[in-house]
Amino acid sequence: MIKQRTIAKAVSLTGIGLHSGAKVQVSFRPAPANTGLVYTRVDLNPSVTIKCSADSVRDTQLCTALVNEQGVRISTVEHLTAALSALGIDNLYIDVNAPELPVMDGSAQPFIYLFGSTGIKELSESKKFLRVVRKVRVENEGKWAELTPSESGFHLDLQIDFNHPAMDKEKQHFAMNFTGEAFAHDVSRARTFCFMRDVEFMHSHNLALGGSLENAVVLDDHRVINPEGLRYEDEFVKHKLLDAIGDLYMDGHSILGNFKAYKTGHDLNNRLLRAFLSDSANYQIIEFNNEEQKVAEAINFLDSKRALAAF
Repeated sequence: MIKQRTIAKAVSLTGIGLHSGAKVQVSFRPAPANTGLVYTRVDLNPSVTIKCSADSVRDTQLCTALVNEQGVRISTVEHLTAALSALGIDNLYIDVNAPELPVMDGSAQPFIYLFGSTGIKELSESKKFLRVVRKVRVENEGKWAELTPSESGFHLDLQIDFNHPAMDKEKQHFAMNFTGEAFAHDVSRARTFCFMRDVEFMHSHNLALGGSLENAVVLDDHRVINPEGLRYEDEFVKHKLLDAIGDLYMDGHSILGNFKAYKTGHDLNNRLLRAFLSDSANYQIIEFNNEEQKVAEAINFLDSKRALAAF
């Protein structure tokens, strides 16, 4: 069978919060089977715990934020969740001493490296997948995202549409069969991006105070101003795909199906996941037992060793 996973040992890291600009420490601890992804704000007295779920996402302005009924929040979780999805980690305790995770370099790569250093532990319980059985689609002002059935695996197809001299029109579409290896090699290093004209507005509203050329691709009216340029020729669309992968893993379950989207963002991604989970007729919960092992091996998107080796 394919088993649930957590990390082999506890590990911590420190970085800058994207919105506060303050130093943030986050610690990761192994969790038992069927725990899910559980965040705790350890800076509060008493501490506050929020379980990661589609319904706990209540703010999608500039990031994906988990917010409880009392308004306690943990922002910028999507890059971590994308890495967890790629590595097949479905159980984890995440302790953070701030209202947001550290942004690191603006991609999922630091989290892939981090969990590579801890090792990944298989648990005794079988992993549960959500297989799409009927089409679910959400739309908003010309933007859309949908999930449709697939015979195997998880396929993603995303298109953005930016009119900017530094954004090649031929590099604004990307599709992939999702595997841990493909994510690590082709997507995980894609950084968040923004425009200089928006940075000034965000700073005036106390947003993105920790943003810099160290953790984002920044564009002026004509070009990318980061001295090192882009990590991928199509880094912009790949980061949007990275975000979508993270946003669709907020419930901690890997999806088997096709994801296709046009100009999607955190809000639309979350609306799609909520719509998908709102009706049990949209999906089947499946586990791969020994009789189905060949099918499980064909999916092959949870091979964490190959994902880590892809660097």
